[in-house]
Amino acid sequence: MSPSSPPPLTWLDPSREQAFWRWLHDLAPQQGLDPAGVVLANADASFRRYLRVPLRAGGERIIMDAPPDKENCQPFVAVARLMGEAGVRAPQVLAWDEAQGFMLLDDLGRDTLMARLQPEDAYANLPAFVQAIDALLTWQQASRPGVLPPYDEALLRRELSLFPDWYLGQHRQCVLTPAQMQVWQKTCDAIVQRNLASPSVYVHRDFMPRNLMVSDNPADPRLGVLDFQDAVYGPVTYDIASLLRDAFISWDEEFVLEVTIRYWERARRIGLLDHEGWSEDFGEFWRAVEWMGLQRHLKVAGIFARLTLRDGKPKYLADAPRFLHYIRSTARRYRELGPLLKLLDAIEGTDEVSGYAFGRL
Repeated sequence: MSPSSPPPLTWLDPSREQAFWRWLHDLAPQQGLDPAGVVLANADASFRRYLRVPLRAGGERIIMDAPPDKENCQPFVAVARLMGEAGVRAPQVLAWDEAQGFMLLDDLGRDTLMARLQPEDAYANLPAFVQAIDALLTWQQASRPGVLPPYDEALLRRELSLFPDWYLGQHRQCVLTPAQMQVWQKTCDAIVQRNLASPSVYVHRDFMPRNLMVSDNPADPRLGVLDFQDAVYGPVTYDIASLLRDAFISWDEEFVLEVTIRYWERARRIGLLDHEGWSEDFGEFWRAVEWMGLQRHLKVAGIFARLTLRDGKPKYLADAPRFLHYIRSTARRYRELGPLLKLLDAIEGTDEVSGYAFGRL
């Protein structure tokens, strides 16, 4: 198989394989599909995977394979509709067999933004990140309360618990002492309090270059947005934090600030940051973004440990050191987080390192 060949399409469940081909052959005439050309496109951290199927007249469609006993596709369909109504370039659901978990989508392109980035020349990527800001602000401006689940205290704390449960407990085999647990609880209280004070908007929850698709259509150069099924209504700081503190690539702080300032300037002009001086003082907004990012970093380190230890996906835990670096970079800035930094150093067996840059790992 050549390096450019798609991975083979295999099935663990023969009955599901048979159901898939029946569904596809029944759908093919009305959608103009060529079932003989189906290939695997990619899989994500969940139980979903994506296939690519050609159209007989040219072009392609995407098929989501999401076993209904493991994945609930209703949120995906609902958020896809919300995004389309908002003017975001998101997949259009063309057909959906809810009972079997097969879905036909239009194709947003072959390359993710991650695939197009130039890691060694941050500013060469600035136009792409401006496009990402375009998509994010379009999504946030459409926000309304009561439409998506709230990113409330219960959810914030549940996500934070992934770090002691999976990263510390399962991965590091570490049981916190009563004193360490007190440090952890006090840290969580501060993180939750600060983030709940933020204005609320629609939150993608995984807004990063691997989930943004580069358009192949010159008439519509907008970035496409994927993997939005976990969207909630919560802190306006979350998605800009996740965009620039990525799970798979790190940027120097100068570039992180440049992109965040560009987002801040536009978000304040449209009234998204009318809160505690955020629209007048970038420093106040930046601190809020950092505290929101800290919650995400702790959560993701726990998720990556869980994906490896429970779900057998070791490549994710290999990126956990990047998140420990993000956590330390933030903890060194704020006096309230000094105890967290000492706790991590004690568990990881490392000494505190000075410096604040988000250097590549």
